[in-house]
Amino acid sequence: MSDPMRIRARVRGDKVDVKALIAHQMETGYRKNPDGSVIPAWYINEVKVMCNDKVVLHSFWGPSVAKNPFLSMSFSGGKAGDTISIYWKDNHGDSRTDSVQVS
Repeated sequence: MSDPMRIRARVRGDKVDVKALIAHQMETGYRKNPDGSVIPAWYINEVKVMCNDKVVLHSFWGPSVAKNPFLSMSFSGGKAGDTISIYWKDNHGDSRTDSVQVS
């Protein structure tokens, strides 16, 4: 299982700012090991951000996203105390969900 995401969610005026650091190797499938063998592709291909189980972001990623990606977004309609959950799934079928309270 992967390491937990580092998530922050804060109210700024009438919007909620969400920032997350996602721990993932994000291999493209084009790099090679020192012995010349190709490192298999392994990357996040789906990300959902939810506020109290309502999807506020649903995105599809590919192999060009960097290792340990940083996600930053904002949305309207949230308030302090709401629960922000971030879910990701990769091309190997692994997934993770972490949550935080909006401050």
